[in-house]
Amino acid sequence: MKFKLTSIAAAIILSPATFAADMEDIERLTVKGKYLSVNQSNSIKSPTPIIDVPQSLSIITAEEITARGITSIGQIIDYAPGVNTSQGEGHRDSVVFRGVRSTADFYLDGNRDDVQYYRALYNVEQVEILRGPNALLFGRGGTGGILNRVSKKAKTSDKFVNYNVSANTFGAYNLQLDTNVDTGDKSALRINAMYESLDNHRDFFYGDRYGFNPTARFELSDDTIVDVSYEYIDHERFIDRGVPTANGEPVEAFEEIVFGDPDNNYQTLGADVFRANVEHTFSDNLKGNFNAFYGDYDKVYSNFYAAGYNAETEQVTLDGYVDTTQRENMILSSNLVGEFETGSIEHTVIFGGEVINTKSNQDRYNPVFDSSDGDRETFNISRPLSFRGLTGTNAEGVTVTADFSDLNDDTHVDLDVYSFYVQDEIALSDNFDLVLGARFDSFDIEVFNADPEVLETRSRKDEEVSPRAGLVYKPQKNISIYASYSESFLPRSGEQYANINGDANALDPDTFTNQEIGVKWDFNDSMSFTAAIFENEQTSLDNDPNDPESFVEVDSDVSGFELQLQGYITDKWYITANYSNLDGENASGVELRELPENTMSVWTTYEVNEVFGFGIGATYQDESKVSTSASSPVLPSYTRVDASAYYTLSDKMRLQLNVENLTDTLYFPNAHSTHQVTVGAPINARLSLIGSF
Repeated sequence: MKFKLTSIAAAIILSPATFAADMEDIERLTVKGKYLSVNQSNSIKSPTPIIDVPQSLSIITAEEITARGITSIGQIIDYAPGVNTSQGEGHRDSVVFRGVRSTADFYLDGNRDDVQYYRALYNVEQVEILRGPNALLFGRGGTGGILNRVSKKAKTSDKFVNYNVSANTFGAYNLQLDTNVDTGDKSALRINAMYESLDNHRDFFYGDRYGFNPTARFELSDDTIVDVSYEYIDHERFIDRGVPTANGEPVEAFEEIVFGDPDNNYQTLGADVFRANVEHTFSDNLKGNFNAFYGDYDKVYSNFYAAGYNAETEQVTLDGYVDTTQRENMILSSNLVGEFETGSIEHTVIFGGEVINTKSNQDRYNPVFDSSDGDRETFNISRPLSFRGLTGTNAEGVTVTADFSDLNDDTHVDLDVYSFYVQDEIALSDNFDLVLGARFDSFDIEVFNADPEVLETRSRKDEEVSPRAGLVYKPQKNISIYASYSESFLPRSGEQYANINGDANALDPDTFTNQEIGVKWDFNDSMSFTAAIFENEQTSLDNDPNDPESFVEVDSDVSGFELQLQGYITDKWYITANYSNLDGENASGVELRELPENTMSVWTTYEVNEVFGFGIGATYQDESKVSTSASSPVLPSYTRVDASAYYTLSDKMRLQLNVENLTDTLYFPNAHSTHQVTVGAPINARLSLIGSF
């Protein structure tokens, strides 16, 4: 299944004549996409044009998010190459980056945002998806890629009030406010706020989300800018973990049944997040960025779900748990970006460091059914199930009651991470750029297991160096051909740090390597094309079954290629199109879970006249396995069609309609395990009133 990248590099190095076309410059498209971020908090930490970055990436701006009626990270992923969604047990964003599932590789202005929840987009300037291992700039994790949200900042010498009011056909509605005021010649205050009432196509579903995010900017001098921010987060929602499978696929007959407890399937999250950033220009050739981040999170997750299904008796077995997390993240980071020359060679050097302290307490309680003193019980399938408020009638007709009283685990984590990195972007000539860098991470974790039957403390310290190298060749200014190599690692305590029990505290981190070759082509200011082929390899250590004192390497491999096209065909016609082909297997030759071979998406909009326009798009996902096993059930392939239209009521007001699943297709986009498969939403529409004062 492996292939050598060099053997197919020619497949993506396209002749300029292939796509030669004369297009007038579209002045309005100075795309914020020329640089990864519209402000100084960006994923690559240096002002490098996208065409010179030896890596595949995607960007979606706030304007696109609003125009397409996007309200979640998952909806962004649906139209991005090389990534797909996972269920996340119904309570968190979960993205599969090139075959690597992650719930922690999320960032806010470059700061690690690893708590498990659904992230709102009301205060986002743009979302950036970088694919491939990214340890040099982000540290451990980022093994398949990362997703960074760039937040809205206060703007000096500007005043506005923007609003967005929307409602959908399920009964959900959303209110957003974005206001900016000058507070002096060199300072400004911006407030983003939201309220969202959640509803969807599933029984019992409910939810509310609040967000309040004031930010302030102070221009202390021509050389020094300070941004400070506070965000209050309050989320509550119903948890739905989908439907069982039979005969190797989801049971379509159960599409309207919720396999859970209407009163005890829920998630709550409360958080306070503080951020401060100081940017200082020391000289024309040296700039510094200093950042402080503090987040305090309190989360509860309670659920029952289908753990087994008997097709002959039409009975389902429910299991469940209630899980709490209290976490504090303190992150201090800084970097210096300097430009200098050695002879005729130009250098852009980034030198940075990061200190992280995480304190995280989490516990989990399993249910105990009084009928069996166990954590599982079987019920006849009906709509609704005969189980609510921890009480119901089981398959034998006996009234049963459950109680979350069986302690599964209780761990207290103290984590200290120290990192520093250096990267040099070397302009060898007008046509060749070389990128070289490395990062050192010290990852020191202590886990106290507070289970009264265990009461032990385990610790482990990992020190890793993660290199990165890239070569960019530019035959002309608007075309780059690149090759890159990068590494990352993930400690055996996992994404959420909770477990180094058993033999895990004796095991080295999982390591990930990425080889990638690609081409980026800006046809002109209005259209760009990117293609990349890559190979990601994961190596894990495990105990040798034949020798408990020894370890063996367990490998997996994902390879594939991606295509992206984005821009204006004419000054009224915009298009973005993506295609991915992925192939992955573990050391035993078994296909990896949640890895569709082919994914495609296209979205296009057309401005009919000055007041009216419309858009239409489609996203296709190939079939994929629910788990990495030979007998795994399969998620069927699907195509979903979406559409939009807008009408400009005045210079300051627009009416917008977004329709999802226009053809009302029944589809199953993702899963968590064999009997927990997500049911995609049927046709639904969102009507929005968008404007400003």
